[in-house]
Amino acid sequence: MTYGAPGDKSKGTVMIDVARARADTPAVEDQAFFYNCGAGLMPDPVLKALHDHLDLEARIGGYAAEEQVEPQAQATYASIATMLNCAPEEIALVENATVAWCQAFYGLAQDMKPGDNVVTVIAEYASNFISFLRTVKRRGIEIVVAPNDADGQVDLEALDGLVNDRTRLIAMTHIPTSGGLISPAAEVGKIARAKGVPYLLDACQSAGQLPLDVQTIGCDFLSATGRKFLRGPRGTGFLYASRAIMETHEPPVLDLHSATWVAPDRYEMQPTARRYENWEFYVAGKVGLGVAVDYALSFGLAEIAARNRELAGDLRERLGAIDGVTLRDAGRDQCAIVTFSHDRLSVDEIAARLLERSIVIGTSAPEATRLDFESRALPPLCRAAVHYLNTEDEVARLADAVSAL
Repeated sequence: MTYGAPGDKSKGTVMIDVARARADTPAVEDQAFFYNCGAGLMPDPVLKALHDHLDLEARIGGYAAEEQVEPQAQATYASIATMLNCAPEEIALVENATVAWCQAFYGLAQDMKPGDNVVTVIAEYASNFISFLRTVKRRGIEIVVAPNDADGQVDLEALDGLVNDRTRLIAMTHIPTSGGLISPAAEVGKIARAKGVPYLLDACQSAGQLPLDVQTIGCDFLSATGRKFLRGPRGTGFLYASRAIMETHEPPVLDLHSATWVAPDRYEMQPTARRYENWEFYVAGKVGLGVAVDYALSFGLAEIAARNRELAGDLRERLGAIDGVTLRDAGRDQCAIVTFSHDRLSVDEIAARLLERSIVIGTSAPEATRLDFESRALPPLCRAAVHYLNTEDEVARLADAVSAL
């Protein structure tokens, strides 16, 4: 494989077939796309899988079509398991990352009592923190937030000291929406295992841009979406639940798919992670998600991460040299999401004016990660998320356009 596309001034240090990725993504011909942290551009194989299944449903009906593609749907579990280094029986396919995360968290929360606590981090995502607050209201628990160290990532020593015999969960977002930080997931996993506390990792932004090995990370649960860096369909997500945690964990919601009504007064849960699923599902999305995971694996997650690191480093260097632009990424280890603000222009104005030049970026508001924004006194931020199919010329084009504003 080769690094770079025709006309791309690549450094040549990462072996990845950028030309193939771009050929499979016609939309890159019309725009420089840097919104992979919102919803990535689906490649042609994923789109074909979706279209083929929807056409099949139109011809023979939803149930018959589902039965016909059952082998492909089942293969999705195996593909995700390969990506995460776990067993297919430890994977649940659900509607989105929120459902995945909530099935894990609220299953634990239903047994929490006043005085129990959840230990989390400053960069925790809004949806997750709202669930913590709701559990404070309903169960009388406490939320314990570990401070950051001097580099802006969670202070591991402080987190270790905060976990006690009343801690029922350690929950952390791997990559926050508000910056390029990669939280030290495996180090937190070591603490969780040593303390015997369940560990829930939100990998919404990391799935598809970084290698994820749940054995190395040491998490009991991992939730993620298909639509971001995996470049899969919207309306798809997945949950990893370890065999060990499933011995004691029951989801907050069960139906006739996740459990079997075995007697008038008794049900039995699925013995696998299918207990976190429900009956109705977007079958085309289930097939398309598997194709998206296989597509990412065909390039290699380590190779994707290395290329993204180079592209993001180039973008940070270019943006950091522009008068009025302030980079806002924290942490010792940084990812493909590059965040910045401008002294004179609002993020909405920047995004709109870049869009006029066919350059697509995202923005992030304080409500998304309030503790992080407030602790660092951040304004609303621009988010430019590179991915392996971007070129160095596109990175330069984005930086030049910001400078020209």
